Amino acid sequence: MRILVTGAGGFLGSRLVAHLLAYGYTGVRCLLRDRMKMERLQPLVPAYPNARLDFIFGNLKSAQVAAQAVDGVDLIFHLASAMKGSTADMFLDSVVASKNLLDAVTPNARAIRIVLISSFGVYGVAGLPRGAVVNEHTPLEKHPEWRDPYSHCKLRQEQLFWEYRDRFGFQLVVLRPGVIYGPGGPQMSSRVGLNVFGVFLHLGGNNLLPLTYVDNCAEAAVLAAARDEADGQVFNVHDDDLPTSSQYLRSYKRHVRNLRSIRVPYPAMIALSNAVQWYHRWSKGQLPQVFTPYKTKTTWGGNRFDNAKLKSIGWKQAVPTTEGMRLALASFRQQARFS
Repeated sequence: MRILVTGAGGFLGSRLVAHLLAYGYTGVRCLLRDRMKMERLQPLVPAYPNARLDFIFGNLKSAQVAAQAVDGVDLIFHLASAMKGSTADMFLDSVVASKNLLDAVTPNARAIRIVLISSFGVYGVAGLPRGAVVNEHTPLEKHPEWRDPYSHCKLRQEQLFWEYRDRFGFQLVVLRPGVIYGPGGPQMSSRVGLNVFGVFLHLGGNNLLPLTYVDNCAEAAVLAAARDEADGQVFNVHDDDLPTSSQYLRSYKRHVRNLRSIRVPYPAMIALSNAVQWYHRWSKGQLPQVFTPYKTKTTWGGNRFDNAKLKSIGWKQAVPTTEGMRLALASFRQQARFS
């Protein structure tokens, strides 16, 4: 089997490649936009001498690169996506790039299986009551333009894959991870809070944090690719024994560094968001809408989460939450010493 991993040099992508090799897959093609990220993958070459890793450097914004990347492959893990930048650039790197990949696939579509890494950001949680369970039946976001460019891009990207699947008949599995964390990854999710002028605003309170340790998420991707019953399905990916935002922040302060933080209760955040939105309209845009009630509800409204569907195809959490937190915080502490 010939496998393509887009975004292979990224935080999740590099661990996914490692898991594929550990499971005995030998032919893995890694698409990288940045040659420097090859450093994450080079140690895998001597570790798996029988594997055939090959590298393509380029961007899926190029139809030629997309065609080269998919040539001869049977299985695609599509992770490449923009995390930040202007709205236009993010759409180019996420949506336009995905369309080029899909256009390149279509001549041989029925022989290919695709595993798409989507996001919790596609769910329309703003209208849910606090404490509502988010699962695969939760409605998708109806107003992504009210939210943030990343969620907007991921929603449109996922819709594009379903549209092409319906037209061309390839196999598709969609994984929607929560907050992917671990050594080498982001240290603080916006679900916990935000740094504002040197002070950390703790906005998540006692909300559950839908963490997925990076190796547990990579394991879910490999498993979903191997299960025939996963075709045409969506799976939420998060670990068991989830900590609250408060618990995560306390652990971070204890084991990494002592942030100056102020806890902002949810009702106060809603009131602040309403004030910011009112002043933005009254001042005719002089104050940007940094916070809106809609954004506040989507990020800090507070939900519970269900990974039962992922478990139904055989996924088990390999790295316990306590161990994942220990490894991640130790890595973050090392980074803090040298920053």
